[in-house]
Amino acid sequence: MQILSVLISVVGGLAVSFLIYLGLNFVVAKTNTRWNARLLPYVFLGPVLLLILVFLLIPTGLTVFQSLQKTDQYGLQSFGGLTNYVSLFSTPSFLQTLLNNLLWIIVVPAVTVIIGLGVATLADRLGPTREKTFKSIIFLPMAISAIAAASIWQFVYYYTAPGQPQVGLLNGIWTGITHADPVAWLQNDTAHMNSLLLMVVVVWLNAGYAMVLLSAAIKGVPEETIEAARIDGASERQAFFRIIAPQIRATIVAVFITVLITVMKLFDIVFAMTSGQFNTNVLGMEFYNEFFSFNNPGKASAVVVILILAVIPVIIYQVRTYRQQEVLR
Repeated sequence: MQILSVLISVVGGLAVSFLIYLGLNFVVAKTNTRWNARLLPYVFLGPVLLLILVFLLIPTGLTVFQSLQKTDQYGLQSFGGLTNYVSLFSTPSFLQTLLNNLLWIIVVPAVTVIIGLGVATLADRLGPTREKTFKSIIFLPMAISAIAAASIWQFVYYYTAPGQPQVGLLNGIWTGITHADPVAWLQNDTAHMNSLLLMVVVVWLNAGYAMVLLSAAIKGVPEETIEAARIDGASERQAFFRIIAPQIRATIVAVFITVLITVMKLFDIVFAMTSGQFNTNVLGMEFYNEFFSFNNPGKASAVVVILILAVIPVIIYQVRTYRQQEVLR
């Protein structure tokens, strides 16, 4: 029933937008030339602005309002002000969740960009046939859903008791080389080991995306500038960091921010592999627990608002970067 309601809402929104487009187009067609030029942009902007209002601004406003509601023990809601936010930030487990998210946004985007940049640079030096084959292999995980990737890596990290056959690839290698007991990798939160292992899955999924965009940017760098640097005696390393990297900075920033936003709202990998246990909880998982497990929509909405506030500065920085690039062009 909920799926049907969502479909009706989406189809209805698109239908209304189309009707507005037709109506504005009809009005513009009936006006004189001067008003035609003034109104014509709104023929195209009107439906888009309506969709933004219906599917973005209104839900955001309702989420903020819901975050100010508190739920009593009987499931009844009333206005609670900042009660949900105070409750979240006074809970040690939520502070640990924020720390986990901070660790994710520090490690994953940077590692993804570095790997994507390295693979794009090295693949660019291969022949056309080998380059395509190599890039296809790196890009292949992008075709896999996050849940499927989590299932694959579950077998990599799988743990069985000592003395039993080690089905997990990592424990098979570990016990074969060190002859030590197998390790429960996803349950081991020492130095955030399990969180780092989950990050490997996300990097594996996104490295191909970073490689494709960065490879296209590198190929777009004028060969004359690179040759001039080599003639002046620059090494390959100097040519890359002083000639190529500055010219693809906008693409590097775009890839970094895209992966950063993906990581900030991460849910599926953590849900499928640890369900947020063993000190691996993140904000997306916290929202799920508060809404579905604890039946507390107010706190769940507060988590979403916190996530929105965290994403806004990143988006502002990205928009400013794009504008600076447009000015340079």
